[in-house]
Amino acid sequence: MEFDSVDLVLLRALQNDARQTNRDLAAKAGVSPSTSLERIRLLREQGVVTGYHATLDLEAVGRPVQALISVRIRPPARPIINGFREWAAQLPETIGLFVTSGSHDFLIHIAVPSVNGVYAFVIDRLTERREVADVQTTLAYEHVQSHCVEPARSDRYGVGETGGPGRVR
Repeated sequence: MEFDSVDLVLLRALQNDARQTNRDLAAKAGVSPSTSLERIRLLREQGVVTGYHATLDLEAVGRPVQALISVRIRPPARPIINGFREWAAQLPETIGLFVTSGSHDFLIHIAVPSVNGVYAFVIDRLTERREVADVQTTLAYEHVQSHCVEPARSDRYGVGETGGPGRVR
């Protein structure tokens, strides 16, 4: 998918604050409110914008300690991987889950009230599962997130044509 400068401005503005009025978004993009509304509608229909979410401060909600936990599953069969993924994703401590390649099958990002909460998660939840063969835990001192993702440009990543940006169609 290719994006023109209006699409890029609208996407950046929505990611920074999705609660802005359409009039404010249009002003930032230098287009009329009707054009802004139509562009955003197209971006939603094409699956580029998938939702609008509130971001919570983990410390304010009592979950200031974060950890990344690598998990190896045995045997590595599709039904076992799928079952573990569904189970781990629904846990209240889980704030992110990656299915990975390499020496481990999953990377689980958790947020809990304390270091004891990390220990309890690993010992009481993960190691109780018989398909869990290995667990490695890394405590996160700080989590720096990018809240604005720029669409990939074909000239930057060697994907597709190297022509200039165009409007989403």
